[in-house]
Amino acid sequence: MQITIGACGPVHLSCIAPPSKSFTHRALIIAALANGESEIIGQLDADDTRMTARALMQLGIRLEWGKESIKVQGKGGVLTSPAEEINIQDSGTSMRLLTAVSLLADGPVTLTGSARMQERPLGPLIDTLNTAGAKISSLNHPGCPPIRIEGSIPGGDISIDGSISSQFISSLLIAAPYANQETRIHLIGEPVSLPYILMTIDSMHAFGAKVVVDENPSRETVFIVSPDYQYKPRTYHIEGDFSSASYWFALAALCGGTATVSDLNPFSTQGDRRLVDILEKMGCSCSKEKNSITITRDMDTPLTGIEVNMADCPDIVQTVCMVAATAITTTRIIGVHHLRIKESDRIAAIANGLRSLGGIIETDEDAITIHPAPLHGGVIHPHNDHRTAMSFAILGCFIGGVTILDAGCVTKSYPGFWEELRRIWQNAVLC
Repeated sequence: MQITIGACGPVHLSCIAPPSKSFTHRALIIAALANGESEIIGQLDADDTRMTARALMQLGIRLEWGKESIKVQGKGGVLTSPAEEINIQDSGTSMRLLTAVSLLADGPVTLTGSARMQERPLGPLIDTLNTAGAKISSLNHPGCPPIRIEGSIPGGDISIDGSISSQFISSLLIAAPYANQETRIHLIGEPVSLPYILMTIDSMHAFGAKVVVDENPSRETVFIVSPDYQYKPRTYHIEGDFSSASYWFALAALCGGTATVSDLNPFSTQGDRRLVDILEKMGCSCSKEKNSITITRDMDTPLTGIEVNMADCPDIVQTVCMVAATAITTTRIIGVHHLRIKESDRIAAIANGLRSLGGIIETDEDAITIHPAPLHGGVIHPHNDHRTAMSFAILGCFIGGVTILDAGCVTKSYPGFWEELRRIWQNAVLC
């Protein structure tokens, strides 16, 4: 499947944000560990979240996935060793969050995935759990899936390097209420994507767990989780996703006009809400209501480049780069080394894609620099990376003549993306 995108004029769009992928993953797993039935309302129905649901079912959890909600029969932290390996395909969130949680099974669990998944590192999480007493082994390449998981949830003092993936820390946190003693998770170094850890803690608190954050400037951050507060079943509503909303905000920034996205919590713990502030600094204006946000750009106001650290919001880096490619001054983005181990090497994907469209871009291990340059149409191959496909599609609405190959990969996080874009594009052209 490939889609060619033509240029469109100013947009005047209103849409509803898809449900949060990150909160759906967390709610599914935590509800499965609670003791009783939970209902998750307004879930994201996408490839990745379905992977987590299927994996939980293989671990012995009864789960009814309806159109508007999911009913999960939690088993109080007791999981069943599956007869076959669990293949979570390309869902890195499923792989990482379920690694520690699988220690709650009554026997060994094998987690595997796609060829790309088998290249993505799990070493720091595996080493941390093994040092604490678990028995996890990589079956092919050291520190990568597929992995065989045995043992039990370790408690006590655990130290982990948070500089590669916040999901390693979230994996430990989610499982920790079922350790046989208090767990103290010590973070070594500066964690990347800190808001995702806060989202995990927020989800845990919603289901009755207790996490205390001990922060002392003279030493590392410590998360303290008590086994006295295990998860309780509840009804849980999924909030809208800022990562998915980012494309529509960027579309207004690129093409001019306004974009209003509803079902967004302006005070969410989602790190990707930073896009609103970034676009304001680049030349857009913003207004916020109780559950919606509007981005506006007057085409007489040029976009200007910025220097920004995006270590805590990696899922909108590609979106920001598309806007930066049309700015009249240079943009430099730092703190992005962890983009190299996503669904693709996203730093390389940004650089190769923009260069193929006439962009001037420099990269190193932890930074991306984008210089002003005239852009033209071309062909983008996202290499099965949903965020590459969607971000370049939005840029295509500004420059025209951009063809996205393998366009179906967006079902990983936003199955309705192309339909929504077609509606917005047609309305913009008609105007």
